[in-house]
Amino acid sequence: MQQGTHRLEVRTRGQGLYDITRQVGAWVDAQGFTTGLLTVFIQHTSASLTIQENADPDVVHDLNQHFTRLVPEDNRLYRHTIEGPDDMPAHIRAALTDVSLSIPLVQGTLALGTWQGIYVFEHRTQPHTRGVVLHLLGV
Repeated sequence: MQQGTHRLEVRTRGQGLYDITRQVGAWVDAQGFTTGLLTVFIQHTSASLTIQENADPDVVHDLNQHFTRLVPEDNRLYRHTIEGPDDMPAHIRAALTDVSLSIPLVQGTLALGTWQGIYVFEHRTQPHTRGVVLHLLGV
């Protein structure tokens, strides 16, 4: 059993889903493992990770819009408002999604479905640089 780690920096332009599948896959390919388990972890509390459809851009658009309606940016609703009207909603959105993902590696390839992609889900309105840690355990 071997393992490898890597840290990606993902630059966002504000709220939305950012596809990192290609970057993650390239690093995994370079490790030369045939079987294993990849953990993807985001080092933030106001952004998250998700696996979603990567074929129709309307899916990620609709997801982002749904979360905006589900968790509104209205300071009257929250106690924690010091970092702006988007901060507390960003924390709630991150709590409703994932900060880590586990993806099997089978025959040297991430076992994602045909239409699945790995996304950073940015919940803040301003651009950020997000740290995403990859940990691959396998042979």
